[in-house]
Amino acid sequence: KMFNIVKKSIEWNGKNIELETGKIARQANASVVVRMGKSVVLCTVTFSKKLKEGIDFFPLSVNYLEKYYAAGRFPGGFIKREGKPSDREALISRLIDRPIRPLFPANFLHEVSVICKVLSYDGDSPPDILAIIGTAAALKISELPFDSLLAATKVGLVDGEFVFNPSIAELEKSELDLVIAGTTDSVLMIESSAKEIDEEKLVSAIELAHKNIQPVIKLIDEFTADSKKDKYDYNKLDIETIFGKLKKELHKDVKSIYEIVDKGERKEKLDVLYKKALDNHSTKDDFELNVFDLAYKKLKKEVVRGKILDNNIRIDGRSLEEIRKINCEIGFLPQTHGSSLFTRGETQSLSIVTLGSLQDSQLRDDITGTSNERFMLHYNFPPYSVGEVGMLRPPGRREIGHGKLALKAVTPVLPKDEKFPYTVRVVSEITESNGSSSMATVCAATLALMDAGVPIKTPVAGIAM
Repeated sequence: KMFNIVKKSIEWNGKNIELETGKIARQANASVVVRMGKSVVLCTVTFSKKLKEGIDFFPLSVNYLEKYYAAGRFPGGFIKREGKPSDREALISRLIDRPIRPLFPANFLHEVSVICKVLSYDGDSPPDILAIIGTAAALKISELPFDSLLAATKVGLVDGEFVFNPSIAELEKSELDLVIAGTTDSVLMIESSAKEIDEEKLVSAIELAHKNIQPVIKLIDEFTADSKKDKYDYNKLDIETIFGKLKKELHKDVKSIYEIVDKGERKEKLDVLYKKALDNHSTKDDFELNVFDLAYKKLKKEVVRGKILDNNIRIDGRSLEEIRKINCEIGFLPQTHGSSLFTRGETQSLSIVTLGSLQDSQLRDDITGTSNERFMLHYNFPPYSVGEVGMLRPPGRREIGHGKLALKAVTPVLPKDEKFPYTVRVVSEITESNGSSSMATVCAATLALMDAGVPIKTPVAGIAM
């Protein structure tokens, strides 16, 4: 026979979800087609068996792609072919990346590519959830050293009732849009926006969502039992020998440097210590340098983590529950409709509000349909904000993601269209960063909106934990 197909399916939240491998994209290291309702997502995994010399990070790339043909539509605009990934595609790529990245072994640094393509979309079965599930199954059956089982689900709250994997129509009426991904016994990722629902309901939604993914985890386990490949014996980077030497030589010095509160001074002294240690070890070969760098990073992490766990003190001298000093200013710029400068320690957002007519709204077009967005929040993170030299590029996934985080936080308190018929754009310019700049953006955006006279329901603040 031409194909060696493995298929498994279960009923999940009133719909049939099916995993299939062995028919499509057989030259990828692993490929899985996920079906639910009339939505179909193809998830593929490939990786390089050759380890790049000198690499000291895990080069995982995740790309989620939506094709308009999936919904029987033409792309909007003059060119009738999909171009660069939309913000929605970038955000869902991040959504897939976050739960899988920490489940790879720490000493695995081979290049990995995950590509998820939406082939069919019915408006009822969320393709982002299917993409996470398909990726989890593909990684599990691949040669990659990925042995975990995980799944994801989406939760809405419609008319006081929790709805799992709601349709687009249900989400429009929902007070909650929550995505969780997790394993049998733990939650890996939570991504949500809510219309001021209370804490008890949110905790309940997370707990119910974790229970809801268990049948899918079992499905993936059964599916992979019939289709799993032998795991690749990858090049494990052994940093323990050099780490032991560095710990013996440098632990006291690193600990002393981490007593310095000022970030700039601390960084400078750590760099000097690094160069001195490197000279002592005479490491010239790229591959050896890579191992040295990883060992030095591990030592720094151990010192910082030890200080927090043993003494309940963070690297800038604060206790675990102490927030940095905060300063708020409004009307910072004379010609804009509204502006603010929010500073928390060494993190700073300069936020600007522009008000426009309904003609200034943003036309959004993707496979879920078209709409006019009357509220935009754009986040910029230039290299000078962390004292670095770097190229100025168009907004990357991180900037798109952080802007969306802040947008989701502020949207529920905006006035209704009939009360305030304006298009509103907020731009957060991160001018300094040492801590959560996305949450500084939430605070700065609130201040700037109030400065512009936008009648928001209540102020919103953000904190990272």
